[in-house]
Amino acid sequence: MQTLVYGPSLQAVGSFDGGKITEQKPIGFPGEGSALKRLGPLFYWAWAHSKQDGYIPLHPHQAFEIMTYVIAGKAEHGDTLGTRSTVGAGGVQLMQTGSGVSHEERFIGPDMEGFQIWFEPHMETAILRKPTYSQFEHKDFPIIEGDGYVQKTVIGKESPIQIVADALMWDVEIAPGASYTHQVPKDRTISALAIRGDGTWTNGLDSTHRTAFHHKDFIVVRTDAEVEAVIEATSDSPLRLLLIEVPITVDYPLYPKR
Repeated sequence: MQTLVYGPSLQAVGSFDGGKITEQKPIGFPGEGSALKRLGPLFYWAWAHSKQDGYIPLHPHQAFEIMTYVIAGKAEHGDTLGTRSTVGAGGVQLMQTGSGVSHEERFIGPDMEGFQIWFEPHMETAILRKPTYSQFEHKDFPIIEGDGYVQKTVIGKESPIQIVADALMWDVEIAPGASYTHQVPKDRTISALAIRGDGTWTNGLDSTHRTAFHHKDFIVVRTDAEVEAVIEATSDSPLRLLLIEVPITVDYPLYPKR
């Protein structure tokens, strides 16, 4: 088992539309400088910000399953399937790009914040599928309120999102001084991006060792045995994490990424 913390200096950065959209990338494209190139079928993860309005013109995609998840502001989407749509905070735009589709994006503030995350199914079969677009609003997702935390399931049990790649995703907010427990199954990887606050991460196999992390850090835990992860909020403000779970390995060839 490993618990690794990647600070912002070990993540990639990027921008679009002359700097109107800026991105921190826990997992970037080849050559962008992120220490992590992928985690199993989790191929790309960008955290985007736009103060007012930023536009990315029409560009093509194939095979990958591409999610835009909005934290604040709005995301507009248009594509060659004829889609024109807008989603607000807490909503998701999902493209399963299959045999190929082109799309354009606009991020609208004030202070738009969101994520684009790519999952990789088996490319040889995915490219034979018809491309699709789906949109989901915040109210569509299951939310659990526990003792000092709120957990939203973005991909997983009772979520409206169905993707081909093996992946689960949660948006979790933890009150100051409170903790949240998350089960990590055997032979899986859990990754977490701290988008608000600071915290500690303790794994059940080594409960005496707490790993500290801070706002903007990226935490990765790989385990060959089931682990109970305990995450505690240690700052005076709430801790908010996006967590994604994927298998350590898959039974199909992954796209080369260097």
